[in-house]
Amino acid sequence: MRRPVDGALFRRGGKGHKQLKALLGRLSVAAVVLLICTISLLTTIKTNSTSSYPSEIHLEELWGPAASGGWRPSSAPRFEWPPPPKETNGYLRVRCNGGLNQQRSAICNAVLAARIMNATLVLPDLDANSFWHDDSGFHGIYDVDHFIKSLRYDVRIVESIPEIRQNGKTKKTKAYQIRPPRDAPISWYTTEALVKMKKHGAIYLTPFSHRLAEEIDNPEYQRLRCRVNYHALRFKPHIMKLSNSIVSKLRAQGHFMAIHLRFEMDMLAFAGCFDVFNPEEQAILKKYRKENFAEKKLVYSERRAIGKCPLTPEEVGLVLHAMGFDNSTRIYLAAGELFGGERFMKPFDSLFPRLENHSTVDPAGELEENTRGLLGSAVDYMVCLLSDIFMPTYDGPSNFANNLMGHRLYYGFRTTVRPDRKALAPIFIDRENGKKAGFEEAVRRVMLRTNFGGPHKRVPPESFYTNSWPECFCQMDSKNPADLCPPNNVLQILESQLDNETVGDPESTQLNSTISNEKK
Repeated sequence: MRRPVDGALFRRGGKGHKQLKALLGRLSVAAVVLLICTISLLTTIKTNSTSSYPSEIHLEELWGPAASGGWRPSSAPRFEWPPPPKETNGYLRVRCNGGLNQQRSAICNAVLAARIMNATLVLPDLDANSFWHDDSGFHGIYDVDHFIKSLRYDVRIVESIPEIRQNGKTKKTKAYQIRPPRDAPISWYTTEALVKMKKHGAIYLTPFSHRLAEEIDNPEYQRLRCRVNYHALRFKPHIMKLSNSIVSKLRAQGHFMAIHLRFEMDMLAFAGCFDVFNPEEQAILKKYRKENFAEKKLVYSERRAIGKCPLTPEEVGLVLHAMGFDNSTRIYLAAGELFGGERFMKPFDSLFPRLENHSTVDPAGELEENTRGLLGSAVDYMVCLLSDIFMPTYDGPSNFANNLMGHRLYYGFRTTVRPDRKALAPIFIDRENGKKAGFEEAVRRVMLRTNFGGPHKRVPPESFYTNSWPECFCQMDSKNPADLCPPNNVLQILESQLDNETVGDPESTQLNSTISNEKK
């Protein structure tokens, strides 16, 4: 006998109506997740059936650099690049907010902005109210003398705005404060910002994180960014000494891998990945998100299905194990405080027991005392840069991972294991649902389609700071003149131009053209 329909179930505003609405909502979320996973899995199968990717990963090759294809790093000017003139349009001050690597990108942009505006750059302010609450400042982290000297062919740099004498009195020049638009085009700097600079003598751009467009159709401007990032920004000697000490101890027993385990409260809260935690932990994450990020409805299952959640430590271990790394692999963990406690690390520990960090590399604690805040981030950065293999577990929007991948590319195509979280998501979800057959083979197929650190085309949303190819690379023999390496005497040419000091001087103009002529 058919059960009679309960009319109250459909009555607007009734309890049954609310239950039905909630049920339909859950079903729609499940349908979306199922659709995303199905599309991702079908794409994986289709790609694998038609590709020529190898079926095995050769670990011995990963411990060395990736194939360069004849490319080498080069950020020196290749075409006309006049020196900064004696007279500039004014002073440019910036406040670089965020953590160490967000500030690093901002410094690169500040140098480029000064070049574009023909301005004298004041040594950038590093935000003391950043994530680390560290007031080390530029002088405490970077080698200032090296920074200024390295960029002498590009911009004029001073440590502070000089005082001026007026009517017999010493007066400080106050910089006019402006909040620049995010990803501002070059035209904003050559118009609105430049007008204010000429009017006031100095401008102060704050905040300055992501305030200059990354994609600029001028290879020489992009190469300037690389000169700043990979040559001028050198950590202070004591930081380099600490970093080299850690690397030497790790290398004493052979190859080592560095992993940026981004399973920390701020990133988990930003990503909206709460469901793997208990109620108390979820409450902490939600509170942190409400206090620090814009309100947005985030559904964990949807976020995870599209690769927006950081890999858990267990997932990281499973990827490496599927690739063929065993329990003898030596791993250095660059990470802040792991959210969720030791229970999330146990599965990883069981697969890879040879884990190291600041404290384990130096049990006496000498290094541990010097590796906190921005300084600790700087040491981790150098250890990861110098490691044989680097693996980021969450590269968006992790400035640490993104900058490191770009630096390792420039440093000689050093191997980077970069998991495709979106392609891996349905494989992990199937495993959690009991479908473990073929798990490792499926993971290997995904990883074999990733780039392990060789030259590759930059495709949005990949950042220029993650991949500066081809602008900051060159070839000794190329049919494309734009890709040819600059002449060996390019530094002597730039030095001669700087000695002339005046743009437009006939000898200076002649030397500018020599850069191009030397290559023909």
